[in-house]
Formats: sequence, structure tokens, C-alpha cells
Amino acid sequence: MSTDYDDAMRHALSLALRGEGRTGSNPIVGAVILDSDGQLIAEGFHAGGDHAEVVAIKSLSKVPAGATIVVTLEPCNHTGKTGPCTEAIINAGISRVVYAVADPNPIAAGGADRLRTAGIEVVGGVLTLASRFFNRAWLSVVEKKRPLFIWKIATTLDGKTAASDGTSKWITSEPSREFVSLLRRNSDAILVGTGTVLADNPSLIPHDDEDRMNPLRVVMGVRDIPADAQVLDDRARLLHVKSHNFDVLIEQLLAQGVKQVFVEAGSELGTAMLEAGLIDELMIFQAPTLLGSGRSFVGDMGISTLDERLDLTILATRQIGSDIFTHMKVGA
Repeated sequence: MSTDYDDAMRHALSLALRGEGRTGSNPIVGAVILDSDGQLIAEGFHAGGDHAEVVAIKSLSKVPAGATIVVTLEPCNHTGKTGPCTEAIINAGISRVVYAVADPNPIAAGGADRLRTAGIEVVGGVLTLASRFFNRAWLSVVEKKRPLFIWKIATTLDGKTAASDGTSKWITSEPSREFVSLLRRNSDAILVGTGTVLADNPSLIPHDDEDRMNPLRVVMGVRDIPADAQVLDDRARLLHVKSHNFDVLIEQLLAQGVKQVFVEAGSELGTAMLEAGLIDELMIFQAPTLLGSGRSFVGDMGISTLDERLDLTILATRQIGSDIFTHMKVGA
């Protein structure tokens, strides 16, 4: 695919990320408008209201002749909470539409064909892989019929999440904990098991000053939650999934419009989800310290030979404070 619009698409992708955690069940999308000379004249992103294309169009008093709109997702072609983006583009007089990912949602698909029928030039497939990665949570819901599950783990160098006496605060550094707060903020829901609630009494609240709704707190397990548990306070909604059945969990999460789940569960629930093929990614914060004994972050998966091992693919790694952060995808 031509690289003529790569820079504009990269900017649109950076805009899309500003909507992370704000779009409910919808995808994150960024858009930029270029004039006939290729100069950026408008931009927009979806943050729960108008779609990115409409935000960009509305920021101009008039779209000049020969303009191109570059958008991270094929413009929608249906009426939902807002009107079709295809009609907004046609009515604005835009000459060319460049997009990264074809919309796989059958309800909203067909935007490219509608635009071509209206005489607009359409170019698809620009920076598709990058755009799919940024929208992987929404795509998981559309394509896999379940949210994206990311398991966060704070561990020692030898893979321990707690000492033999159960103490675990704090294994990792304060900068790592601040980064975890950001990761929570960018997720739709935070998941733990009842065992974690009973042992650690976590709040599952991002520790920042952003004035917007906190992610849904999800507790899975049949045991009752103590009346004084922090997850019962009024800082965020709570969903208690009183089941060990992952199909029930997924059904209830989808009913809440959840696309991305930040899993902060312990070894038992995390390992069970890993064995069930539900963990898509791991984010491991590894402190430069050793315990030798204690609680391991992953339990027995029944693997007895190297041929049965579960391989991971490293997506990113960097130092945060004194810790090493590694982001991995499950599978090759």
C-alpha cells in the first residue's frame, strides 16, 4: 500500500489513543483532514460523543475543495447514537477518504462502498496492523465475541508475587504502581477473584485526578464479599460474578459493554484463565529482588515437557523505576 498517507495516519492513530477508556462499547478512532496540498487543517477523535470524522469536520467552518480525510477505521454506514459518518463526509464535500482497517462489524460495514457510490475516492489498508493493534479490544469483541483480557503481574525476579508469610506490599517500585494506575484508567473493567478481595482488600481504583467514571470493578467467585470491602464503596460500580464459569463471566461483561479487561487476579484465577485460552496478553512488572520461596504468579498448568510449553511474544519491554516492564502476547 502506498505510504503517501502514512504520516497522517500515524497522527490519526495518536489521536485515537486519546479516546482510550472513553468510548464505551465503541472503537477508538482518530481522524485528520488534509487540504488539497496535503497540509493538516483539522483533526478529531472519538471520546464517547460524535465520531472522529464528524468532530474533525465540525471543527472547520467549511471543508475546502479537494480535501482528504484520513481515518483509522472505515467510516460507519449506519445510524446508531449518531448518524452515518459516510453521509457527514459526503455532505462535507470531501474528495478522498483514506482508512486503515475495514469495519468488521456487519451492522456498520459498507462505508467504503457507499462513499465510492457517491463519487469519492477511497483508499484502504494504510497502516492496518498498527491500527488493528490499537483497536484490538474492540476487534476482540467483534471477532471473538469476548473482551480482550490483559493479565497484570507484579513479581520478583524469581517469579514470586508474595513471600511465604503472604506479604506482598510493595514488591515493585512507586513508578510502576503509577503506570499501573494509567493502565487501569485505559481499561473498561478491572477483574479479580474473591480470594484477592479477601486477602488484600484492594480498591481497584486508578490513583489519578481524572474527572471521569472509574472502570467497572469485577469480582469473580461464589464467596460473599465482606461488607467493609473497598470494592463496595461508591467510587466505581461493582459487578460480582457469582460463578466459576467463564462463559457466564463473558456474557455479563458483554452486557456491560466491556471491551478490555485488566486482570489483577492472583495465581488461581489467572492460571485458570490462561488454561482456558482467555488471557490475550501479559503485562509483567519484575522487581530486581529475590525471595527464593513464596507464592508463584502462575500455578501448575499440567505441563511436563518443553514440547507442551506455552510460548509468548514480547511486544515491548522497558525499565520503569527500578523494575523491568514486559508486555507480551500469548502465543507466537
